[in-house]
Amino acid sequence: MNVEKIIKTEKQIPIASRTLIHLSLVEAKINEIMTTALKPHGVSLQQFNVLRILRGQKGKPANLSTLNERMVTKMSNTTRLVDKLILKGYVDRVVCPSNRRKVEINITVQGESALSEMDTALKEAEEKLLNNFTVEDLTALNVLLDKF
Repeated sequence: MNVEKIIKTEKQIPIASRTLIHLSLVEAKINEIMTTALKPHGVSLQQFNVLRILRGQKGKPANLSTLNERMVTKMSNTTRLVDKLILKGYVDRVVCPSNRRKVEINITVQGESALSEMDTALKEAEEKLLNNFTVEDLTALNVLLDKF
C-alpha cells in the first residue's frame, strides 16, 4: 500500500505522519473487507463482536458493562447493538432473578449457528487481507503493534 499514491500527493510526508496515515488506511481496508464479509449475514462488525463475546462466556450470561469492556471498538450504543441482535433472534435478555436491576444477556442457539457461519466468512476475509504475509511477518508486526 503506497500512502502517497492513495492520498494523491507527490510531496514527502514526514515519517510520523506517514505512519499514522498508513495505519488509518490499513484500518479502513480491514473494516471494508470485514464488513463486506458480514453483509450477507445481516450483521455489523460490532454486532459480530458482541456475538463472539457472548459465545466466549460459555453459557454464562453477560451484562452490558461486560460487553462494553470487552468490545474491540468501545461504543456507547451497546444497548442498541443488543436490541438489534434480539430482533434477529441471536441473543436474549432476561432480568436477573437475584437482582432485578441487573440484566443478563445470552447468545441463543440460533445465534451460535449464525455465528458459526459468520466465522467461516471472516476466516476467508482474514486470509484475503493477510495473504501477502508470512507467519514471521505477522509475528514481527504484532511485536511492533504491541508498542502502542
